[in-house]
Amino acid sequence: MPDPATGELISDAEVAEIPQYTAFASRKKSERVTARLIVRRVRDLAKPAVMGEQSELFPVWRYHPFFTDQPAATLQAEREHRHHAVVEQVIADTKAGALAHLPSGHFHANAAWLTLWAMTYNLLRAAGALTSPFHTKATTATIRTHLVQVPARIARSARRITLHLPHNWPWQHAWTHLFDTVHGPPAPA
Repeated sequence: MPDPATGELISDAEVAEIPQYTAFASRKKSERVTARLIVRRVRDLAKPAVMGEQSELFPVWRYHPFFTDQPAATLQAEREHRHHAVVEQVIADTKAGALAHLPSGHFHANAAWLTLWAMTYNLLRAAGALTSPFHTKATTATIRTHLVQVPARIARSARRITLHLPHNWPWQHAWTHLFDTVHGPPAPA
């Protein structure tokens, strides 16, 4: 996709469209739906291209199709679909958390759960963003498992609290990076 300001490519994503695609073609005519099929493909970065004298024969792509009747231009419809997918992921993430308790029969209980959800969601998102690129995109359940539910032992000695993390704990570096970032010295003014 080219950047409108510079004209350079933002990513190597490619978007294609079939304007009159009929879904459920094997069913009765009343059950068939005709609309646009838009497919976005992106190179799979988990399988990097081979550099050197011989490049890869068949690059690996990830395909993201969706079916829509939206009249917008192809790239605009694809961009809006990606943003919608992000919102859907947030909704699914919240249903697995505090909002699973909604609706209650009491208005004040619903208001309390909604307030608690907003605070915890924002705090966990901030903690994930401060920790690592993986945790920036992780679900709140993953962040809770990796960074909040720490399998540590607290020890007190000489009026100091020491946190003993287990050896070979896979998230030790992420947790200590978050701790050092939050509790480090203030930035010079």
